[in-house]
Amino acid sequence: MDAPPEHDFAGIIAELAGRLLGRNRQLVTAESCTGGWVAKACTDLPGSSGWYRGGVVAYSNELKVALLGVRPRTLEEHGAVSEAVVREMAAGALQWLGGDVAVSVSGVAGPDGGTPDKPVGSVWFAWAERGDAGLVVRAALRRFEGDRDRVRREAVLAALQGLLEA
Repeated sequence: MDAPPEHDFAGIIAELAGRLLGRNRQLVTAESCTGGWVAKACTDLPGSSGWYRGGVVAYSNELKVALLGVRPRTLEEHGAVSEAVVREMAAGALQWLGGDVAVSVSGVAGPDGGTPDKPVGSVWFAWAERGDAGLVVRAALRRFEGDRDRVRREAVLAALQGLLEA
């Protein structure tokens, strides 16, 4: 199965934009291994400022702490590629960037950096939303095959699809 071409994001983004605009909600992003690609995909759509507030690319652990409020202890205990960290990244994005809905991504895109517990292609996602009942966060681990570009492209697609599943 080939990775989807870049233009395949357009349909997902258009659907996401319609949903967020229809609910008067704004999206924020917190990215690590995708390096801002989720934000790029969102802002490729003209008029995205009506529903996309902005994002942070926090590739280093220091920036995850400084810009997104990830606790150093969480990073020490679980590592950057973990459910606990992406949950804190998503919550931190909402806290520090505003918005109503957030997605965070952290993974091992390769070609190196994998471990037996976290092989290359392992990517954690968290989706957070402010609601009447407070903050709701869900997370998922996905494993993607292929080279670095393929892993990152698939991660962007999964992050966006996860926003539509909320």
